[in-house]
Amino acid sequence: MMATDHLTCGWLLQLLVALLQLSLTFAGPLSGTECTAKGPASYILVFTGHWSPQAFPKQYPLFRPPAQWSKLMAVSHNRHFRLWEEGATASTGVQNFAELGVTVEMMKAAKEARKRRAVGAMYRTAGIPNGIGHSSTELLMQPRSSLLSLMVKIIPSPDWFVGVDSLNLCEGGQWKEEVTIDLQPYDAGTDSGFTFSSPNFPTSPPENITKITSQMPNHPANSFYYPRLEALPPIASVKISRQTRSPDRQTQMSNHILPNSISPQRFSVTPLDCEVSLWSSWGLCLGPCSRGGVRHRTRYILLRPANAGTPCPELEEQAECVPHSCMRFQ
Repeated sequence: MMATDHLTCGWLLQLLVALLQLSLTFAGPLSGTECTAKGPASYILVFTGHWSPQAFPKQYPLFRPPAQWSKLMAVSHNRHFRLWEEGATASTGVQNFAELGVTVEMMKAAKEARKRRAVGAMYRTAGIPNGIGHSSTELLMQPRSSLLSLMVKIIPSPDWFVGVDSLNLCEGGQWKEEVTIDLQPYDAGTDSGFTFSSPNFPTSPPENITKITSQMPNHPANSFYYPRLEALPPIASVKISRQTRSPDRQTQMSNHILPNSISPQRFSVTPLDCEVSLWSSWGLCLGPCSRGGVRHRTRYILLRPANAGTPCPELEEQAECVPHSCMRFQ
């Protein structure tokens, strides 16, 4: 009987350990996210777009529509909420925002999480009508919701966006004074388009959210495919600076577009190599065979070079005929 009791206790102990590990897996790490600051902190968030034809010359959108940024959506929250996550499937709200710039579902999810005290507040900035520009909003961060997540859609694009996932502005009992983050493009995994202006082509089944790099997706048609670069230049950045005064709670949904002169622009130049098509088939070999007739083939330019990239090669080639391929003239 005692042996059975020991076996039962051991089994129960293993079960409790397994349940604890499972809860930690779903709840996230307990350490490093709890803020013990004694009061709230006021911040100014400035989003800056660096999307220029010099930094990203490949297929740079000039019209219908030109390169621009959607409104910025930001949420303050705790570890029980996730606006988006690299490596996870996009929610319906994230999909609608990444594809269409529609915020209804994403706001609805944040409001539901707010009822559970997982979300503190929601913020918004105006869209930016150019690839280069600034927008801002004021933040009031509370110790119980010290994490900040945000998203901005890249326009035009299939389902691409830039963002920040669960940035903790509180370290122990202290609010951070300033944080600057360079942003890279992400693919929401819900549309299979390769270029900025690709038509709607749903990904079925949806894939996970992934970072777009200079090498991935590994396809020459991709608008961000720059095989000569080890990493893409930052397409945008956010700067979050602590303020001494507290913002009015009624201004949490801010809507500011700042002049481009508020901070120096960081222009980088990305070389873009020429891309040409495959050779056509050889043409007919004309001319008297005894005099060595010639035949021709051609190719055309797919992508013109920019920023001192590799120039285009010859677009026409000729070769001597072989006797059996000549067209004999009487």
